[in-house]
Amino acid sequence: MPETTPLRGRRRESAELDALVDRARAGHSGALVVSGEAGVGKTALLDHMAARAATGVQAERIVASESEMELAYAGLQQLCGHMMSSAGRLPAPQREAIEAAFGLREASAPSPFLVGLALLGLLTEAAGDQALLCVVDDAQWLDEASARAVAFAARRLDAEGIVIVLAMRTVGEAFGGLPQLVVKGVGHDDARELLRLAAPGGLDRRVRDQLIAEARGNPLALRELPRALSPAEIAGGFALTGAMPLESRIEQSLVAQLEPLPASARLLLLLAAADPTGDPGLLWRASAALGLGMEDFDAARNAGALVVGTRVGFRHPLVRSAVYRAASPEDRRRVHAALADVTSVDHDPDRRAWHRASATLRPDEEVAADLERSAVRARTRGGAAAAGAFLERAAELTPAPVGRGQRLIAAAEAKHEAGAPAAALRLLDTAGDHPLTALQEALVARLRARAGYALRRDSSGAQHLLAAAQGLEGLDPVLARDTYIEALSAAIYGGRLGDAEQVAAVSNAILEATAGEESDRARDLILRGQALLAAKGQEAALGTLRRAQRAFLDQAPDSLELHWMWFASRAAQDLWDARALRALADRQVELARAEGVVTVLPIALSLLMVAQTVDGDLGAAEASCDEIDAIKDVTGHPLPQYGRLFLAAYRGQAGEAERLAEEIRPDALARGEGYGLSAINFGEAILYNGLGRFAEAVASGRRELPYTHELSHAMRTLLELVEAATHTGERALAEEAFERLANVTRPVGTNWALAVLVMAEAQLRAGDEAQALYREAIERFERERIPIMVGRCRLLYGEELVRQGRNADAREQFRAAYEVLSGIGLNGFAERAARELSASGETLRARAHGSAARLTDHELNVARLAREGLTNRDIGARLFISARTAEYHLRKVFMKLGIRGRAELKTALAELDPGPPAGP
Repeated sequence: MPETTPLRGRRRESAELDALVDRARAGHSGALVVSGEAGVGKTALLDHMAARAATGVQAERIVASESEMELAYAGLQQLCGHMMSSAGRLPAPQREAIEAAFGLREASAPSPFLVGLALLGLLTEAAGDQALLCVVDDAQWLDEASARAVAFAARRLDAEGIVIVLAMRTVGEAFGGLPQLVVKGVGHDDARELLRLAAPGGLDRRVRDQLIAEARGNPLALRELPRALSPAEIAGGFALTGAMPLESRIEQSLVAQLEPLPASARLLLLLAAADPTGDPGLLWRASAALGLGMEDFDAARNAGALVVGTRVGFRHPLVRSAVYRAASPEDRRRVHAALADVTSVDHDPDRRAWHRASATLRPDEEVAADLERSAVRARTRGGAAAAGAFLERAAELTPAPVGRGQRLIAAAEAKHEAGAPAAALRLLDTAGDHPLTALQEALVARLRARAGYALRRDSSGAQHLLAAAQGLEGLDPVLARDTYIEALSAAIYGGRLGDAEQVAAVSNAILEATAGEESDRARDLILRGQALLAAKGQEAALGTLRRAQRAFLDQAPDSLELHWMWFASRAAQDLWDARALRALADRQVELARAEGVVTVLPIALSLLMVAQTVDGDLGAAEASCDEIDAIKDVTGHPLPQYGRLFLAAYRGQAGEAERLAEEIRPDALARGEGYGLSAINFGEAILYNGLGRFAEAVASGRRELPYTHELSHAMRTLLELVEAATHTGERALAEEAFERLANVTRPVGTNWALAVLVMAEAQLRAGDEAQALYREAIERFERERIPIMVGRCRLLYGEELVRQGRNADAREQFRAAYEVLSGIGLNGFAERAARELSASGETLRARAHGSAARLTDHELNVARLAREGLTNRDIGARLFISARTAEYHLRKVFMKLGIRGRAELKTALAELDPGPPAGP
């Protein structure tokens, strides 16, 4: 017999979902995004999955609602709000973050990163020893904050026995990269059978063929569209209109089926559609307020539209949207007013405010003020997008033009913070039509400049930001300085792709605005120092930059200075000050984490990654990159993967480094950011020098020669160019690179700067002079604790000794270089040292690799943290996994190492730590 279920033609898809349930039962985890047009059968697949999971698997299932897209964390609260009794077992920062997100505690805006970790922990606690299935239907309607948190948790599932399935029409940005199952229309034969079952009395052949063609295999369309046809249309083959989109036609058909219901029953359906919580008690109270009775519930249920149980729902998500969209504005306002009246002002003030606003047609200050208070609460929960929506609606309902303009500006600010610069600009255009004070006009100019730059990243950004900063002088001096530094950042970040005249204009304007100042505040000093550097060069800026650096290290920073520390850390690199770089990077990361400033944390972590690389701790640097990626998953932060590129280059991973370079280069060109091109050239020069591909290193390094006045990566590439050019015999090029390097290191005079200069000069000298310079460079690098350069310098020193015929002395340097370089993971350079050692007559004894070498990266990271005494919960928080996953990996570590517990880890992992130099 032919299959007659809603899953007809869905064997492949249902089998994939069945496999996920089986994985959960076996203690494994997984995530899946099921996508496809409305009515294509996603909900039927989810029903099938839930039925299969009915035994032995806990199930949590919600349907996201379009009306709640503006309420921060509304979807997340619907999914796991009832799990909060387990929140006490989460690490304190996670517990506090999710409590703040749900409005359960007064706190500053929670870090989305911590909320995502808290969700993973809550799901793990809820699962316990049993498998857990979490299903979100219509996930395209999840609010942005919830979507990012769910996606974050889904990407980190491992060994918890948890499966997350998200059904949506098109895959949203937050869910990119998760496993996908695309549900398409059924085949022609299945379509004919579904149509026959939907219209058992028979269809005219022409009507049947046209319906099959227009439905495009959509099962819901095949089931519902025939019900909207009149007997004459079914039997006579009259033409059907295809001008309306399929989704709209399905909705129209669903609404047509409900038209025979009494008006009161249809109003009850509208009431249920307007309340996304599905709370039966709320629906009873609201229906009573509207004078609706039990007979209306019976009629709605008998029509097959409404499902009433522990939650109120619809037989298909499209029924909800169809009912709501088809209703008159007057009826919508009636049901929202009823819902507002019965929603608790103490327990759910924001949903009540939103219902009141939806029930209000004319301006009403009381309702607008309610919305404004909801916006404040949304901000404290980290919902900038929700705050923007509340404020925009509050502005629409504000009677006074002055107040309306003020709320429009606040709404635009929130939209910009939420990553919607186009929406911010639209609101600012409207705000300009209202009376504004001088300060408000200046704030509009500033926000317009910031949103425009975020949207276009073009050369006009710095110019508009500069004008905004000048407009704020005398009105808000602190905000003016904040805007000046943004203007300078926009101007200089373009690098070679930017406008040199614009950099000069912004820098000179800052110098003029700060002329005669004697401020010792860190942010004032760094602003003037960076402007001096851009306008007058390194020598003129050195004194001010040093004072700024000391101020950032000595003064207790406030929240505003946190956003400026990037410039201080950049100054530490330009001043070749390794100690200050370490201290500033550590402090910025610590403060950003403590204050939950996720917009700053990725930049701070990228600087910490630089400091960790300088320290030779590539494992810690990779962990910083992991954390950056985790934050990007939650926030959508656009920071390119410069850190990954540098790590791959230092490790000699040519394929990975070249792949990343090819990804970053077009993006840098499109965004007009010369900084990105410098990062690529610097990374490639390191990579190719390590691999001994010196001609390619010359090609990459040479591209930076015209831009070394910009310092940063261009300046650091000069040392790579000296090494590459001396190996290819391009003496003149090496001399030119050395002279430019001397110009930017000798005036600085720090140990790091002089070590770099001496190392470069040694490569251009010979004999005793070269040896003395190499020894000096090694001593200076050791004093500064920069092992990556100690190892590289010993490698070059050994090559010089070979040229002098001193092979025994050369072997000593190559052996020491190999031990340092291989110990910290600079594998390309380590292999160069190994080749030189072999060529000089010594057979390198390979490191003995025992069972620890069989550990995966995840297992090794868990094992190292456990060795340091961290609990499974602490390990999970550090590595962005659940405590149960940490425990799972640790069990595998014990099994592979043949040990019984944590106490034996130190000895078992010793083989992976750098040991004494290998003998001949």
